[in-house]
Amino acid sequence: MATDAPPPSKTETQLPSTQQFVEMQESAEFGELRRSHRSFAFPLTVGFIAWYLLYVLLSNYAGDFMGHKLFGNINVALVLGLAQFLTTFLIAWWYSRHAATRLDPKAEAIKSRMEGGA
Repeated sequence: MATDAPPPSKTETQLPSTQQFVEMQESAEFGELRRSHRSFAFPLTVGFIAWYLLYVLLSNYAGDFMGHKLFGNINVALVLGLAQFLTTFLIAWWYSRHAATRLDPKAEAIKSRMEGGA
């Protein structure tokens, strides 16, 4: 049975012009948002990559150290390998908190101002 339902009602939102996007991108407010993101994300990325490469290098060139048994069958390599997973989840959680408290409110303010035409 076919029904000819009317299309869902849409609230008309005025999309910003290219010039408005460029002006916002050059604004101090957007620069602060970008700086806040970069000052958090870049150092953590560099730190994590360094931590990962240290693990890989130790695995390749420090076999005796990585094979050292800590207790039972648990060695340094296993502990550091599991720590890789732990730090990945901690960084994701930390970034999520940072974004929710510092980035999202600023981004939402910019978005609403751009979409509202204010």
